[in-house]
Amino acid sequence: MIKAIFFDIDGTLVSFKTHQIPQSAVDAIVDAKDRGIRIYISTGRPRSLITNIKAIEQWVDGYITANGALCFSGKQIISCRPIPYEDVLTMLRFSDKMGFPCMVVGENDLVMYNSNDSSDRIFHQMLNVQNLRDDNNVAPILQQRILQLTPVISKEEELKIMPYMKGSVASRWYPDFADITAMDACKGNGFLDLIAYEGIAPQATMAFGDGGNDVSIIKEAGIGVAMGDANEILKQCADYITTSVDEDGIYKALQRFVFAA
Repeated sequence: MIKAIFFDIDGTLVSFKTHQIPQSAVDAIVDAKDRGIRIYISTGRPRSLITNIKAIEQWVDGYITANGALCFSGKQIISCRPIPYEDVLTMLRFSDKMGFPCMVVGENDLVMYNSNDSSDRIFHQMLNVQNLRDDNNVAPILQQRILQLTPVISKEEELKIMPYMKGSVASRWYPDFADITAMDACKGNGFLDLIAYEGIAPQATMAFGDGGNDVSIIKEAGIGVAMGDANEILKQCADYITTSVDEDGIYKALQRFVFAA
């Protein structure tokens, strides 16, 4: 019996085409809550950039944010895995040297370092990100624990930079940038932290995702569901492949595994 469901946001709950959650997914989540199932968000977005799920946020019990770097249930922080300070400085030096923008995500604030037209196009226009300011004065945010770095770099550039980031790991859910987190920060570990705190067995869970950063949680969940247009590696890890978010994929999978069970 499913007791908890974890949802990625972009490309899973929220359509890249409409920037909205389909009504079928909203209805399915409300139905699941009415059945006593707990609802969790599992996202690469930091907490302050989760601005696109207002249609369901009143039913959300907890969050895995910044790819597992910060997890919380209600207002209770369950786990925090910051990037080593030296790795943060290394990435900022590469940003200066190579001229790419890099989002710096602190525990309480975030800034876009070395912003340019590409960062504006990706984050503001394509992903509809709000609450993100451009600021090359990173000294104040470096006083906080840094949860995530998001450089706007190609996969090839990522492969050149990451050997210098000894305590960090890169993942992608969008082709134009990488998400950098601490080595032990991933959605799968955040998932394990949350279900241990809530006292829920892994086999009583479902997780939905579409990107490379969802692989770890899809593997850990009792039933891992990949969206129809998901990353091919993710599809290979999933227990089930549903249709895309724009084709009511959330509703269809919950109908199969939860509502008809």
